[in-house]
Amino acid sequence: MQVTETLNEGLKREYNIKLTADELDAKVDDKLKEAQPDVEMKGFRKGKVPMALLKKQFGERVMGEAMQESIDGAMQEHFETSGDRPALQPQVEMVDGENWKQGDDVEVKMAYEALPDIPEVDLGKIKLERMVVKAGDSEVDEALASLAETAQDFESRKKGSKAKDGDQVVFDFVGKVDGEAFEGGAAEDYPLVLGSNSFIPGFEEQLVGVKAGEEKNVEVSFPEDYQAENLAGKAAVFECTIKDVKAPKAAELDDELAKKFGAEDLDGLKAQIAERLESEYAGAARAVMKRELLDALDKEVSFDLPPTLVDSEAKQIAHQLWHDENPDVEGHDHPEIEPTDEHRKLAERRVRLGLLLAEMGQKAEVEVTDAEMTQAIMNQARQYPGQERQFFEFVQQNEQMQQQLRAPLFEDKVIDQAFEQVEVTEKEVSKDDLQKAVEALDDE
Repeated sequence: MQVTETLNEGLKREYNIKLTADELDAKVDDKLKEAQPDVEMKGFRKGKVPMALLKKQFGERVMGEAMQESIDGAMQEHFETSGDRPALQPQVEMVDGENWKQGDDVEVKMAYEALPDIPEVDLGKIKLERMVVKAGDSEVDEALASLAETAQDFESRKKGSKAKDGDQVVFDFVGKVDGEAFEGGAAEDYPLVLGSNSFIPGFEEQLVGVKAGEEKNVEVSFPEDYQAENLAGKAAVFECTIKDVKAPKAAELDDELAKKFGAEDLDGLKAQIAERLESEYAGAARAVMKRELLDALDKEVSFDLPPTLVDSEAKQIAHQLWHDENPDVEGHDHPEIEPTDEHRKLAERRVRLGLLLAEMGQKAEVEVTDAEMTQAIMNQARQYPGQERQFFEFVQQNEQMQQQLRAPLFEDKVIDQAFEQVEVTEKEVSKDDLQKAVEALDDE
């Protein structure tokens, strides 16, 4: 087998791989001899089928396998010998493949872009600042008040009071379509918070203004995509009897409230809130410091980038930004979007940093564990209530989806290792200062 270099320009590489007819025939014979002992054919004992007959019966199929194995082997040997790492899957095509016939030599063209040599970075030279925010009394009290709202109760309004948005209306109802009650359309003493949007569109608005003891017919239409097909798009009347109108009442800030949230007393709950807030602040501060690290790394390194990777990333950026600006277009039935110079500049940064972080992670032997992947899949699965198992199985069978989940985990572990090597100073700042720094991330 002969491998000849035909292009070596920047990161672009092209090679011709030539496999002679004799080499291919020898490979086919070897594969047939290997299979011969297990072959059974009418008129012959197992393992005694003549080679000539085997070649006639299975030669064409084995020829394809032998050709593929030989080319794959030549490519693998080339990469091991040259040290090249392709940026993307190499493009392989058979030269004059349409006219090839058995007995001819096989010639294949292989083209790829090699990953560049990536310089090492002296992380010890990089200086970063970690923003530290303490949870003050005002922030804790604000969060505590928010918790009290979620634990709110309701108390009956004065007799004759009209229901307002946010009130709880307790009522009996019977739903009818074409004058007939339908299954699942009735309830007694049902507590409905107006404005919660827990009923079909248009229902709750018609209960605004009702009073206890009043009867009210609510006329609505089920949505066209309603889950019960027999009701989808149908007009319905709900005959309602109002039992009570209740106003929201915030929970008292006391030890009883604390116990509802798993704390021993109010002071314990405040301590939990402070810890949670400071954890959230630390997460936001990490995002800011990560951006600073990436900016520093981007300035520190310079190397050639595989053009195909940059082009692909630029197109993806342009496409995503176009959809962000045109949220009404859900599919991809739109004109082709050409990346701008700004898109390419951002793409170059992303590709450069992506290759650098991958190299840093490889040298540091960073790995994403099975447990970390399982946790990531479970976190993602929670976005699909009731279908968590199906999502889990889908990811297990989808290599591309696994990579999409693994990539950010790998990057975060590389970033955390880098944080341990750079020089970090802490600076105590206000919550507002941290918020401004986080908002600045979105503006860049």
